[in-house]
Amino acid sequence: MESQTPEWLDEITFDQNGLIMAIAQDRSTNRILMAAWMNRESLQETVETGMAVYYSRSRNRIWRKGEASGHFQSVHEVRLDCDGDVLILAVDQTADIACHTGRNSCFFRVLKDGVWQIVDPVIKDPDEIYSNE
Repeated sequence: MESQTPEWLDEITFDQNGLIMAIAQDRSTNRILMAAWMNRESLQETVETGMAVYYSRSRNRIWRKGEASGHFQSVHEVRLDCDGDVLILAVDQTADIACHTGRNSCFFRVLKDGVWQIVDPVIKDPDEIYSNE
């Protein structure tokens, strides 16, 4: 039996590639952890399971956050912006590591005096995180 698409999905404006930008925000600190793409399938699975599921453009497939790293995101709220084309996911981040570089956030560089400066430490070496790939 084919499942029916929820009506709320029809209110979302996906781009020409069928994607929408999703921003993961730590629900306790409000810090932006990462930005990724979602398609209808990944968004629906996220809502149904409560775990963040994205669409990887480089791998051209669904990507369940934490599937390789073990750093899962539990989703507590999904917000849609006024234009219907950007999502914010309020998440709890496993191990406090959202970035593949081993940092808390993918936004660890700050522009200061015309130079990008790294301002956040590596929590865990990425070679240790992805040693099983």
